[in-house]
Amino acid sequence: MLEATDLAKSYGPLAAVSGISLTVRGGQIVGLLGPNGAGKTTTVSMLCGLATPDRGSVRVAGKPLSETAQEAKRRVGLVPQEIALYEEMGAEANLRLMGALYGVDEPLLSRRVAAALELVGLSDRARDKPARFSGGMKRRLNIACALVHDPDVLLLDEPTVGVDPQSRNAIFENLETLRDRGKALLYTTHYMEEAERLCDHIVIVDHGRVIASDTRENLLKLGTAPAVPKGPSLESVFLKLTGRDLRDSA
Repeated sequence: MLEATDLAKSYGPLAAVSGISLTVRGGQIVGLLGPNGAGKTTTVSMLCGLATPDRGSVRVAGKPLSETAQEAKRRVGLVPQEIALYEEMGAEANLRLMGALYGVDEPLLSRRVAAALELVGLSDRARDKPARFSGGMKRRLNIACALVHDPDVLLLDEPTVGVDPQSRNAIFENLETLRDRGKALLYTTHYMEEAERLCDHIVIVDHGRVIASDTRENLLKLGTAPAVPKGPSLESVFLKLTGRDLRDSA
């Protein structure tokens, strides 16, 4: 459903991405992991058409994604790292605006809005403003906004930052439901336990390149056994591949 081939992107002398390839199929959650500055957010920006690659290509359902490829772009939904809501508009109004921007007309728009609110558990808060929501509720509404035009591909850039355990679990259940419905999901996170729970396939990037790409089970075989009897963890694999040096971001 989503295929990226040899993506590269530089900003002046900085090579943010240097040849990343990945594939996400329908009914699959692919984890995109990497240290700070590894190129994850730049990759997501190219996958949704916000940034144009210097080299390489993106295809959605076999069709090329480009600045003018509106049909392909409509099949992609983006949940950005920063919450992107109009705080003084009601939750339903936020969804209606997003749907209208994607060209969804009535009566389909009303059905899509209702379905998105129900999925994320906010039907009873449809008229309330996000300014009064908790962080977890805002994150869930952020996901709903990416779903209202019914995309085939959903890109999620660290969608659980700063949320409580209950909201995080609710988001996980939402994403698992979408996977079971045949959606293709790409999920970036710094939380290894999230990737272990959610992701069928994991791509680890560092310095703008893919350094590992395999199923969760196969990657765990690369891990070094920790000092507990649980066996290797995804965190041990990650540290083995990317090192233990701090990666502070500005």
